[in-house]
Amino acid sequence: MPHVIVEYSANLEADLDPRKLIGRIHKAVVETGVYPLGGVRVRAARRELCIVADGDPENAFVAVLIRMGQGRDAETRRRVSKDVLAALADETGASFAKRGLSLSVEIQEIDEVGASRKNNLHERLKA
Repeated sequence: MPHVIVEYSANLEADLDPRKLIGRIHKAVVETGVYPLGGVRVRAARRELCIVADGDPENAFVAVLIRMGQGRDAETRRRVSKDVLAALADETGASFAKRGLSLSVEIQEIDEVGASRKNNLHERLKA
C-alpha cells in the first residue's frame, strides 16, 4: 500500500504528459522508503469538467490523494506528503510559471475494518 490517485485538469495536457507525471509521482513515493515496491499503485484521472478559482479557463489543478494503511506516525505522513509535493511541483514547474495552478497532496489512512486485499505482487517481485 499506498494507492495514489492523481486527479488533474484536462487543460494541463497542453503542458505535460500525464504518464510522465504519474511516473514521477510513483518514483517519489517509492523513494520515500516508507512503502514496499509491491504495494505502490499510482493512477490518474483526467477531469474534463472543473472550475478552478475565478473560473479562468487557463487555471488548472493537480490533486494527489494517497490512501495508505494505518500505523505510520504523523511525521512520516508529513514527510511523504512534502516529498511528493516537491516532485509534483518540479514536474509541473513550467505550467506553474505560466498559468494559475493549484497543487495538493493529501494522505488518508484506510479503515482496515472495511478493507480486503489479495495480490501476488510482493512474491512476484521477490522472484
